Amino acid sequence: MTRKYFGTDGVRGRVGKGPITPEFVLRLGYAAGTTLVNREHLRGHANEGEHPAVLIGKDTRISGYMLEAALEAGFAAAGVDVMLCGPMPTPAIAYLTRALRLQAGVVISASHNPYDDNGIKFFSAQGTKLPDAVEMDIEARLEGAMGCMDSARLGKARRIDDAGGRYIEFCKSTFPNELDLRGLKIAVDCAHGAAYHVAPAVFHELGAEVVSIGVAPNGLNINEGVGATSPEALCRAVREHKADLGIALDGDGDRLMMVDAEGRLYDGDQLIYVIARHRAATGTVAGVAGTLMSNLGFEHALGRLGIPFARAKVGDRYVLELLQEKGWQLGGENSGHILCLDKHTTGDGIVSALQVLAALRGSGTTLGAACADLAMYPQKLVNVRLHEGFDWKGDPAIAAAVAAAEQALDGKGRVLLRPSGTEPLLRVMVEGVDAATVNGHAEAIAAAARAATD
Repeated sequence: MTRKYFGTDGVRGRVGKGPITPEFVLRLGYAAGTTLVNREHLRGHANEGEHPAVLIGKDTRISGYMLEAALEAGFAAAGVDVMLCGPMPTPAIAYLTRALRLQAGVVISASHNPYDDNGIKFFSAQGTKLPDAVEMDIEARLEGAMGCMDSARLGKARRIDDAGGRYIEFCKSTFPNELDLRGLKIAVDCAHGAAYHVAPAVFHELGAEVVSIGVAPNGLNINEGVGATSPEALCRAVREHKADLGIALDGDGDRLMMVDAEGRLYDGDQLIYVIARHRAATGTVAGVAGTLMSNLGFEHALGRLGIPFARAKVGDRYVLELLQEKGWQLGGENSGHILCLDKHTTGDGIVSALQVLAALRGSGTTLGAACADLAMYPQKLVNVRLHEGFDWKGDPAIAAAVAAAEQALDGKGRVLLRPSGTEPLLRVMVEGVDAATVNGHAEAIAAAARAATD
């Protein structure tokens, strides 16, 4: 069955346009709630008078208030109790859902997208993305009419006041007890997003001197010129405050970029390499999972360390599936989604930063020195906006531009075209040894795609 609403990371879109409307989100809450009620009865977990319960968190977008209210009403109508924790990082909801023994967690966020987008994503009771079968069940129920439980069976709502403190303590618990961050000055950029009130506290309580930026959300400025998708602000802050390191998160706190004392930026591939290199020295890494976008230089560097590497489709849920299939613990994307399954069930920007810091403190080295053996291939990514329904795979001009690029690379690079899972974009990536060749062919393919869509 083809998904109608769920993408690779929940339901997402422009606020006010389907499916991100109050009416749809109300029905989504009811459909998800009905699914949970039925599944609880099937498993025999629902006793008389007891309701399934869910946790709802959100990022700092102004539309979160509206969508939270709609979801709460939908769940209550289905007989599901709701716990509300306000703005919290996506991985915090995954952790708290599991810690509070709830049936599901829900995050209202569009991650790195602009403020006028929003989305809904779900976590299972185990703190992982919902299984496909559950998402399909919810979609099927969305096609039916919305109902309402009898008054005596309606769900109730309450706020969780200590959610931030619980999550801060969890993050700190993933850092080695024998280490601390004393003597480090760290710039932390929270993208005016969901981590603004928790991330600085984590690093401060572990001993670091913290310089915070991107911690003044107003509902409209999430990801605007700050955070992991705009790391220039962090690079400036590190240089201005003479910090030892910089940490940039995205709007919902599951993506990480880092900056060294010289203001050099390190992406997900490089940060995973730092963690893997340290773990290889202690014999605690069985393999690393990346994606189709992972840099060839990253793959080759892991090979020199004797660390197996495998690629998944783009998307952290596919990296997770590959890790589970292989029985590995470490993987992620060059965009900064990093999975350390020995520490958390999902990608977590704060926890991932702590694993990098643990590697640096444990080996007494710097980011630059830890990456000295990692020679990244030049890689150019260009986004081209697509018209709905455009068949880019069948366009002869795009195919010709791709063929020309592959011929020029002569087996010493890669060309990858893929549609975004969250926006109407075609992502054009070219990678190779020579930067000029890479850039030229990426722009040529992008130009062919733009011309074809005009």
